[in-house]
Amino acid sequence: MQTPLRKMRVEKKLTISEVALAVQCDVGNLSRIERGTQITSLEMAEKLSRFYDGMITEMQILYPQRYMKSVSDAA
Repeated sequence: MQTPLRKMRVEKKLTISEVALAVQCDVGNLSRIERGTQITSLEMAEKLSRFYDGMITEMQILYPQRYMKSVSDAA
């Protein structure tokens, strides 16, 4: 399963370094946020949402487990 944030980046064909640079975030921190192992700040969630032109919401970034679907759910 991928978090909505990681899914969005992959769909946009961006590297994690490109996104990190654009939102002024450490690559390691962004990686942990994308994997759902680190909770981000509201400020960073807002930056990421703006970076993706609102195609992903702050709620999806702050609470990724609510929006993740397993392979069996998608079938």
